[in-house]
Amino acid sequence: MPGSRHGSDGERDLQQQYGSTTRAERFYDEQVLDHLNPAMIGFIAKMDMAFIATADRKGECDSSFRAGVPGFLHVVDERTVAYPEYRGNGVMASLGNILENPHVGIMLLDFVHDLIGLHINGSAHIVEDDVLRPRVPDLPAQHRGRVAERWVVVDVEEAYIHCRKHIPHLVPADRELRDWGTDNVRAKGGDYFGAKANRSALSGS
Repeated sequence: MPGSRHGSDGERDLQQQYGSTTRAERFYDEQVLDHLNPAMIGFIAKMDMAFIATADRKGECDSSFRAGVPGFLHVVDERTVAYPEYRGNGVMASLGNILENPHVGIMLLDFVHDLIGLHINGSAHIVEDDVLRPRVPDLPAQHRGRVAERWVVVDVEEAYIHCRKHIPHLVPADRELRDWGTDNVRAKGGDYFGAKANRSALSGS
């Protein structure tokens, strides 16, 4: 998309300050699309995890991890993707941010095979499962008893590569060892970082 405007004002200011404007413009022109091309769609279909960045109306940020079977991040069409939201800890930090500020950033990283990443930036809205599924019949079905309560539907505004230079090569853990969909506190990690114990100690209880 030569000539299209990409990047924030801050990006542009720093590119000028540090002398990277020409390199940045070449990246924007050669690598940044406003849709998903076939190679990107194929890549998404293989991914079993994603990192989701959101912010509230004040700009306070949150980064969250989502995972599922390959293709859980569903490509509706070249300009739309959707990912499921399951029953969790009840905080709904990402969804709360999206309610206030629809801008989201999704990062998909292949740590196992191609060692490459894909950024998807766009505008999101929340749709209940029973509303979206009739509209998108090929939405992924439930997996191991986990049923999506709702979906985050993202209108793609930017899609571009994340270079492989510093992506580590990892060996995936055996998925059968995971207790999918469990509400067991210990299986979910319990108080792994000692936050509850620390708060109890501070309160003297």
